[in-house]
Amino acid sequence: MAGNTFGTLFKLTTFGESHGVAIGGVLDGCPAGISLDLKAIQADLDRRKPGQSAIVTQRKEPDTVEFYSGIFEGKTTGTPIGFAIHNTNQKSHDYSHIKDSYRPSHADYVYDRKYGIRDYRGGGRSSARETASRVVAGAIAKQFLKDISIQAYVSQVGDMKLDKDYNDLDLAMAETNAVRCPDPETASKMEDYIKAVRKEGDTIGGIISCVIKNVPVGLGEPVFDKLHAELGKAMLSINAVKGFEYGSGFAGVAMKGSAHNDQFNSDGTTKTNYSGGVQGGISNGMDIYFNVAFKPVATIIQAYETIDKDGNKVQTKGKGRHDPCVVPRAVPIVEAMAALVLADFTLLNRNIQAQ
Repeated sequence: MAGNTFGTLFKLTTFGESHGVAIGGVLDGCPAGISLDLKAIQADLDRRKPGQSAIVTQRKEPDTVEFYSGIFEGKTTGTPIGFAIHNTNQKSHDYSHIKDSYRPSHADYVYDRKYGIRDYRGGGRSSARETASRVVAGAIAKQFLKDISIQAYVSQVGDMKLDKDYNDLDLAMAETNAVRCPDPETASKMEDYIKAVRKEGDTIGGIISCVIKNVPVGLGEPVFDKLHAELGKAMLSINAVKGFEYGSGFAGVAMKGSAHNDQFNSDGTTKTNYSGGVQGGISNGMDIYFNVAFKPVATIIQAYETIDKDGNKVQTKGKGRHDPCVVPRAVPIVEAMAALVLADFTLLNRNIQAQ
């Protein structure tokens, strides 16, 4: 199967299915000599793992990562870093009712038509469980990018928005509540809303915002490998993502150019940052900020009509353990994918100018 590798020099290949023995990956191109904080890597995995609060799936997985290569005496060796996360709490019987039918808005139908076979247990390879491997690689990338700060947070659940600029928020507060919204009052309302939606057997979507600080000038490659294009690809590769916007985004269409242009200061910084830290596809040293829209989780615990593999209409109902809203657990995934993009461009940017 193609499409399992991300990156050019800092390159991640992932493997595994939701209900297989394990998921994992091989991270190639990571420079040698980086001291790794393995506890920090596990901490990011813990932020993504199931069962961590009352508003996420109750599948109980420890999500403990095991490293098999590429690390010696706490430092990267420059060789491929191999790792795995073993699945311990599969309940494959929860999916036996969809063995011969397709769940609406899932990848069931297209996988079956494309490959002629599918792993119906939890979606197999199409499951969001695959993203745990990305979090491991992204956590390593963060330590490679030690001077760059990457902070994501939940800014919207359903139509409930956090109407504050990130500069007016203490983003560290995002880790103080189950929703991962940096405003405690809004977070409490979001949590109550998600719980109410779950009681209905339904799901809801949301938006994750991300802010990247201390990015050097010059990351990004013309013409087709623009920084914002690669960030968009990275975010759109995450399960359930439906949209990506950076800088002024869609709101910028209502502005005139005279207001939207980021005027320069004498040191090369800009008075405003509608560009979102990227100009001409290359980082300009200002904060990079973007939004990622996630759809409502497709599995609903309600009766619905669908079709079986022969095209017959059938009645079924969602079963198993699922997130009523994916965004709280997706925060570390967004950070991980952003880190992988920046790590890749950092390596690409080395020695590009004569010293």
